[in-house]
Amino acid sequence: MQSPIENANMDWTKKRNYPRPDYLSSSRKRLAPQLIYKGGILHAWRKKMAVAVDSNFFNTLPAMDQVAANEAEMAWLIYDLTLDTQQNRYQMALSRTVYTKFNAALEKITRAESGNVQDFIDQLQEKLDEKLENSNPPDAPTFI
Repeated sequence: MQSPIENANMDWTKKRNYPRPDYLSSSRKRLAPQLIYKGGILHAWRKKMAVAVDSNFFNTLPAMDQVAANEAEMAWLIYDLTLDTQQNRYQMALSRTVYTKFNAALEKITRAESGNVQDFIDQLQEKLDEKLENSNPPDAPTFI
């Protein structure tokens, strides 16, 4: 980068290729397999479990049915980073705890909501129509 001292305070967060966390990939590739494998073992042993996650990550998960703490099989410990201005450093702080049943939570996380098939087809048709406007038409001008 040219002139690093002059650009040290540049705000890149709104720029096109600014890196962002891939929460969807994290839940499907990392969280779900661990819940299935390790969580399945703990559940078979009738042991309760806790999952600690960042609040932004938790907010990307599907809404899960909550239960009372004494009925729970899982506790979702949801953390945020908060700035301690006196020490000028970030601290992890528990923002809330969500209690769920194991199978219900696993079902929500691992199953995609299908939505309306006609909405999906309409969206594909819309994208095909856009392509048709900007290029040579294909042999099939409609999706279905």
